[in-house]
Amino acid sequence: MRPDGRQPDELRPVTFERDFTTMSAGSTLVSFGETRVLCTASIDEDVPRWMSGSGKGWVTAEYSMLPGSSPDRVRRKTSGRSQEIQRLIGRALRSVTDMTALGERQVTVDCDVLQADGGTRTASICGGYVALHDALTRLMQQGKIDTHPLTEPLAAISVGIVGGAPVLDLPYIEDSKAETDMNVVMAGNGSPLNFVEVQGTAEGATFSHDELNSLLGLAGKGIAEIIELQKAVLAEPPAPR
Repeated sequence: MRPDGRQPDELRPVTFERDFTTMSAGSTLVSFGETRVLCTASIDEDVPRWMSGSGKGWVTAEYSMLPGSSPDRVRRKTSGRSQEIQRLIGRALRSVTDMTALGERQVTVDCDVLQADGGTRTASICGGYVALHDALTRLMQQGKIDTHPLTEPLAAISVGIVGGAPVLDLPYIEDSKAETDMNVVMAGNGSPLNFVEVQGTAEGATFSHDELNSLLGLAGKGIAEIIELQKAVLAEPPAPR
């Protein structure tokens, strides 16, 4: 039995609250259990200088943990860990974005962790996708683009081996003692989903090929469930602005 009573292949309760704030083109408060991340998508009608004249847009991301997001106060600075995570988020979102359909504009997805209990980077990708989807839908509503630039659904989840058993969606109490820790990003409209990125590390002991397959299978199951939740949330278009 896991500390919170879940089965090994069971997600924590996952929710997406759209338009949590109203100043950005898209925003979502995503919750995975006690982990909560505010994701906002802001549109700049310009691109980085190196992309000027290319006819293509750009999607980038920033990530931070707010001071009260963990028991020990987090200092307001960009750490190496934060830089690595925001690059992951940006790569993931760009993998499903048609930059030509976006046109010469940049979208920045900011992911601010309000409360951290494991899986903040994967929650950021899931919430960031919803915020980005709404922002781009509003571009279409405004007549600025003809085709929605997002080409397929995207989500991510953590998996790991804890106490010798593969488990899905690790809270901090499991993540901190996992023998293997892995973050998986996948995309697709059907089954099977396709991999975008896999980050896996043997923390306390090496893991076998069979264990790797078990972890990837767990991740695929969890991500498919998250994508269905995203689709349900996005079924109705956001209110025009």
